[in-house]
Amino acid sequence: MADVGGVAGERLRSFIERIERLEEERSALGDDLREVYAEAKGTGFDPKIMRQIVRLRKMESNDRAEQEMLLDTYKLALGMIDSFEMPSSEPEQTSEPEQAVQAE
Repeated sequence: MADVGGVAGERLRSFIERIERLEEERSALGDDLREVYAEAKGTGFDPKIMRQIVRLRKMESNDRAEQEMLLDTYKLALGMIDSFEMPSSEPEQTSEPEQAVQAE
């Protein structure tokens, strides 16, 4: 195929065919993933939660912790959780007299 309007026809065809093959592979992988989630659902697992876990496992631990903290902050602001339910990022410090009483 000759250049038409400055476009190399054979080169373009090569790219298009590669994209089409990859699209077919992606479609087949999507079908495989749906089958795995359906199988897991059939054994009692929740696919929606499994997808969230897969997404979280892809994240860096710092990014995941930041997202969880923001989610808790938003839930608190919307009244979805009480402030005493908020996980603390630092362990509680007890004073020395309290530690002595706890030891007894």
